[in-house]
Amino acid sequence: MAHWREYLAEALGLGLFMVSAGLVATALDSPRSPAHEWIGNADLRRVLAGIAMGLTAIGLIYSPWGKRSGAHMNPAVTLGFLWLGKIRARDALGYIAAQFVGGIVGVVLVAGLLGDSFALPPVSFAATMPGTAGILVAFFAELAISFGMLFAVLRVAAHPRHAARAGWVAGALVTLYICVEAPLSGMSMNPARSFASAAPGALWHNLWIYFIAPPLGMCLAAVAFRWRQDRATPCAKLVHDPDTPCIHCGHQP
Repeated sequence: MAHWREYLAEALGLGLFMVSAGLVATALDSPRSPAHEWIGNADLRRVLAGIAMGLTAIGLIYSPWGKRSGAHMNPAVTLGFLWLGKIRARDALGYIAAQFVGGIVGVVLVAGLLGDSFALPPVSFAATMPGTAGILVAFFAELAISFGMLFAVLRVAAHPRHAARAGWVAGALVTLYICVEAPLSGMSMNPARSFASAAPGALWHNLWIYFIAPPLGMCLAAVAFRWRQDRATPCAKLVHDPDTPCIHCGHQP
């Protein structure tokens, strides 16, 4: 457990993301919420949720703990970097375990705070579920957005002039995906995030989509990035802060 600080940072990152997701989903979608009543248009509520979660992601990525661990906050991201050889297997295992624990703790905290407003439909613990287009559409939508996320982040992070903006790109894509893709799959890209919302209410139906499609999409993004070979593979951090130690490349400030 030499790198327990990085593992704790991953747990904290996804835990706080789930707290934000739960609060935002309840505020906008629970019939008990005044905001739900004030904002009658479902599309507008989804846009507002996308902006809120994109800003949450950016804040976490550039936070001290995000800079410490690299702000994966997602087993699929960790597996993508593992495929690229940028994170040790034991650290990848520690990251993934921490992400699952942090996500569950975040959901449980929101459930304790908001009760039935968060637990009952239509919020349902902010669970990610396939839309009306069906399971196959949800699967391939998750595959596509997961591929797009990691490929874009890798391309930006590998660019000497724009590497510091990789976190902003990730946050912008979170916003875009929630606004556009969420009706197809619920917009997860993250097995730990989906599991954390499914576990308290035993919402296991179709959870396999979120365990298979995001890791597959991000590993394919890693393959595509390496296949181009026109830029050096970046370190296993979304943003590599020169003032923060790095367990992946050995950097010391």
